[in-house]
Amino acid sequence: MKLSVVLDGRDLSVLVPFWTTALGYDAVFSLPEFEVLRPREGEPSGPVFILQRVPEDKAGKNRMHVDVHPPLELGVPGLVERLEALGGRRVGEPVTDLLEAIDSWWQVMADPEGNEFCVVADQGHPPPAATTS
Repeated sequence: MKLSVVLDGRDLSVLVPFWTTALGYDAVFSLPEFEVLRPREGEPSGPVFILQRVPEDKAGKNRMHVDVHPPLELGVPGLVERLEALGGRRVGEPVTDLLEAIDSWWQVMADPEGNEFCVVADQGHPPPAATTS
């Protein structure tokens, strides 16, 4: 079985740099209505990520979302800062409800067009309180 993720958006020129940074992917193929992103050479494999141009704005909450797991050396705060510089925004405070149960926490974010996703801290990432100065 193969998995591809398709995300609708109006302005692919904004979404391509945002999502290549978020995922650590490269844009590998382009048509007027589509941009295809794939994992960078030497990086762990992942699904093909397709950005599809649509005429309408996003309406309502996503029914499904992407979880992005940054490498330990970058961490959640580092990736969040990079994505904010590209037009992303935080949605609320970090979610730590399951920190004790699964040693994981996350920051909900939205891309420049409002598509929600999570930047997830896996085991070994410090909790959010330990990352503030």
